[in-house]
Amino acid sequence: MPSLPRSAPEAEGVDPRALLGLLDAVARTRVALHSLLVLRHGRVVAEGWWHPYRREDRHTVFSVSKTVTATAVGIAQAEGTLTVDDPVLSFFPHLDPGSLQPRAAELRVRHLLAMATGHEVDTMGVMRGLPHADWVRLFFEVPLRHPPGTHFLYNSGASYVLAAALTARTGMDLLDYLEPRLFAPLGIERPPWAHAPSGVVLGGSGVRMRTEDLAALGELYLRRGSWGGTRVLDPAWVDEASAKHVDNTSAAADWGRGYGYQLWRSRHGYRADGAFGQFALVLPEHDTVVAITAGEPDNTRIPALVWEHLLPGLTDGPLAEDPDGRARVRERLATLEIAAPPIDADAVRACAIWDRLLVLSFSRLGVARVRLRLHEDRVSAELERADGGVERIEAGLDAWVPGSSRLWGDGGEDEPTTRTASRVAWVDGALELHEQCVETAFRRVWRFEPDGEGAWRVRIGLDLPYWAEQTELLRATEAGRGDRARASLRG
Repeated sequence: MPSLPRSAPEAEGVDPRALLGLLDAVARTRVALHSLLVLRHGRVVAEGWWHPYRREDRHTVFSVSKTVTATAVGIAQAEGTLTVDDPVLSFFPHLDPGSLQPRAAELRVRHLLAMATGHEVDTMGVMRGLPHADWVRLFFEVPLRHPPGTHFLYNSGASYVLAAALTARTGMDLLDYLEPRLFAPLGIERPPWAHAPSGVVLGGSGVRMRTEDLAALGELYLRRGSWGGTRVLDPAWVDEASAKHVDNTSAAADWGRGYGYQLWRSRHGYRADGAFGQFALVLPEHDTVVAITAGEPDNTRIPALVWEHLLPGLTDGPLAEDPDGRARVRERLATLEIAAPPIDADAVRACAIWDRLLVLSFSRLGVARVRLRLHEDRVSAELERADGGVERIEAGLDAWVPGSSRLWGDGGEDEPTTRTASRVAWVDGALELHEQCVETAFRRVWRFEPDGEGAWRVRIGLDLPYWAEQTELLRATEAGRGDRARASLRG
């Protein structure tokens, strides 16, 4: 992990009461943070993880991946490999400009960096819909309704094309390219990064990073590309990447301040920003970086809490020592925990589902049969896949129980299993197993409720809205009680 020095908050001009106020506000508003790390003057003054999330775990950072891709572009420009004014088509000689729309030839690397390609739809949706097509060609075939550089449209497909351009020009996987140039200098262990079917990293998403990795990335930009006396990025690149290049509009206060090179401008400074609350907030005017991971559906709530509660507690010079306040902050940070689901232990024990083998007629996860068993302090679920493999969930009655699963499917070939922590719930007369994936923002909920003699309604879904996995509502029958029931699906 990055080598980040630690210091007392007061020594770096951070009032412990401001840190406590931020933690209080997070608890009061139920913003679903998973980790928080505050760097002031290059030193960590506060850090905490909401159990069962841990310091050593990587967390999917979604569109923070875009900032990593843009950083690679900045490094490549400094090495003379490319420039931001290069025509994008120059990286892909297999494409015939004459067969493409006229504006395709006008696209420059800087337009992709600034999300100003001229598209009116995110081309990644088209790419994912045609996984085995040439995604770069698809990008150029989606109509360019506006002249490049004039219209902001958040476009993850543009980030993929940047990654593909770097791969084409260097002949290297982007992870291999960045290993000696970015990750090793910052002390970041090579992170997992999801790849497209083409073998190119997704560019706009798919990276997993530790909270300290996020903080180090933000600190690199805050120090204008310098890390421990080593020049990693050209300072001119940092200035250009963090500046406003295109207007954007949004009702949210921190989303209409203009866009840089795969970086968002904020009311205070700028940020790397990923869905569901993944942030590296860079505040040059305060010499501060705030790194956050979360599972929060409304991204806008998190920066607002930082501005309201932390910023007023930052001063230019050191503060008088506050041992009591510092101890209270340390205690709070050491005892953080994500919200536990509701439980009625008596109702759970009286449930009629125990030791029954339930047969599912269909499941997108490939689970064919389920058996639940009750133990003194936990519930165990044996999930038999259609291919004969077996997964197990161990869910605690009053504590999160660590485990792992192959059913999340987002770890890639290098990491086929994903670390989880699970807990039992009782909600509206039904048994639930809450399986938190502690390497992502998500929790999968398995819900079982009676649906007539020998049958159960089984709901499998994620507890965050507008995500790709649709809720499955299935009817399961006990083995030996007749034909398998047909599954009914409801999104």
